[in-house]
Amino acid sequence: MKNLVIGQSGGPTAVINASLSGAVRAWKESGQAGHVLGMRNGIEGFLADQVIDLSETLSERDLTLLAHTPAAYLGSCRYKLPEDLQDAVYPAIFDNLREMNIGFFLYIGGNDSMDTVDKLSRYAAMTGSDVRFIGIPKTIDNDLVLTDHTPGFGSAAKYVAATVREITLDASVYQQKAVTIVEIMGRHAGWLTAASVLARKFEGDNPYLIYLPETPFSLEQFAADLEHAFTKSPQVVVCVSEGIADAGGTFVCEYSDAAKLDSFGHKMLTGCGEILESFVRDRFSVKARSIELNVNQRCSGMLASETDIREAAFAGAEGVKAALAGETGKMIAFHREPGEPYQITCRPQNVTEICNKEKKFPQEWISPTSNDILPAFLPYVLPLIQGEPAHTIENGLPTYLYQK
Repeated sequence: MKNLVIGQSGGPTAVINASLSGAVRAWKESGQAGHVLGMRNGIEGFLADQVIDLSETLSERDLTLLAHTPAAYLGSCRYKLPEDLQDAVYPAIFDNLREMNIGFFLYIGGNDSMDTVDKLSRYAAMTGSDVRFIGIPKTIDNDLVLTDHTPGFGSAAKYVAATVREITLDASVYQQKAVTIVEIMGRHAGWLTAASVLARKFEGDNPYLIYLPETPFSLEQFAADLEHAFTKSPQVVVCVSEGIADAGGTFVCEYSDAAKLDSFGHKMLTGCGEILESFVRDRFSVKARSIELNVNQRCSGMLASETDIREAAFAGAEGVKAALAGETGKMIAFHREPGEPYQITCRPQNVTEICNKEKKFPQEWISPTSNDILPAFLPYVLPLIQGEPAHTIENGLPTYLYQK
């Protein structure tokens, strides 16, 4: 008769709600007598007793709409639990778990969310609690270790590739020399920026230059790369990760004083595109503009990947199954089966080995010149962006599920 509680944390994605939908469906299909409770605004809301009964409020039609709704239906948070497991917040959380008769705790999120699952599962083991804690992966950055990829990345990659393709078409209409710089999310891992290589319509097409955080960035080398690119075309499109940094580790965005810190102490990386735009204009005296894709990368439901939606729901369902099977302190990880056709399976992995680690974009997929992505990346990423979801459209606009 135990209940399951589920929350969403960190930056939203186009498919984080598909994981929620998949989990609720799996719980209902399991025949459990308990209810599925949803935390409003993650663990922070749970501490304030802000929960809703998803078993009662979500119909079958709602679950279908939810799977195609971007952002976080339950609301999100960026709340980092204390490192000290003796902190008073832990007994407060577990008091709520007991009062709500919760036996299973699922948390959908990225690295910091897996840190929450790890700490709660370790506190449960320390105090003899039988609550089971499972992490469901989510991040457009694709930087969680021990999983082939993360739900959210495929849709964001598809958005980046499609948008950059449209930008390159727009940039090609004039004869004058011009540089368009596209700034893409990615603090320390360049997976999403690498997906811009898919925008090319033929060999030698824009974007001519792609820079990731995995390799040091030099303004002088950038100028030399542009000189070479201008010999191929007067219009050059450049894609950069927000987290590109020089050999000394200084973020390019820090070349101005605009960089600030978020609540986790992470630098809020925006503005490197504008800095490069000014550099190009001053150095080459050509038309230059910068475009920051910003939150569109993670909230574009209309350009979501059907494969990504399906796999996100699969991860949510597998999280429920793992918890019911007695697993705890685990994250649902994707394993890519060898050969064709593309296929994945789920394997619960120890969350302690995942949280606070970062999966970088492989160096062997970056060109020796550090300004391009090699073809070896394509078999990895192409299966993840396949398929177009069947949206419910009303008055020409998509219908999404949201709380009033």
